[in-house]
Amino acid sequence: MPQRSVKHLDPRAPLVLDTRDLPRRPGAMRTLSRVVPAPADLGVEMIGVPEGADLRLELRLESVSEGVLVTGTISGPLEGECGRCLAAINEDLAVPVQELFAYENSTTDETTDDDEVGRMQGDLIDLEPTLRDAVVLALPVNPLCRQDCPGLCPECGVRWDELPSGHSHEQIDPRWAALGRLKEHTEE
Repeated sequence: MPQRSVKHLDPRAPLVLDTRDLPRRPGAMRTLSRVVPAPADLGVEMIGVPEGADLRLELRLESVSEGVLVTGTISGPLEGECGRCLAAINEDLAVPVQELFAYENSTTDETTDDDEVGRMQGDLIDLEPTLRDAVVLALPVNPLCRQDCPGLCPECGVRWDELPSGHSHEQIDPRWAALGRLKEHTEE
């Protein structure tokens, strides 16, 4: 079996869960409620969770025969911009998570690929990859400030919502432009 390069987890890190007080008996369970700072680059190009923002973790850790099943919700603020009108978007996000973290040297090591199931290091669980996957996959690639956002005027670049009704950019044939100016002067 190939050896994995494993980074050693810091039990004091906000997204590292310590399961020492969770018995390794299937069915044993404990809940965890924690607020942690958001890691860097938690988002996509146009929307994401600001680095350092408070993320609320409401989790249930449950012992199963092969490891610890982590289930719950991650919630926090989102910041970005609308893909149509570029208006700022400030919303709250709540995403469900469910991930199995296998015990070291369990039969899961033999029956799954390295990236299929999370792995525990001793009694520690690194929740960051799970959190990152859950949050980033829940984000829209092209976020909208609202579903019926009309976007920007293609001629002047101003948001349609800020323009008067009937706004248009009438194209006048340059050959007739002098007549249009003459008409404006006679109406004054």
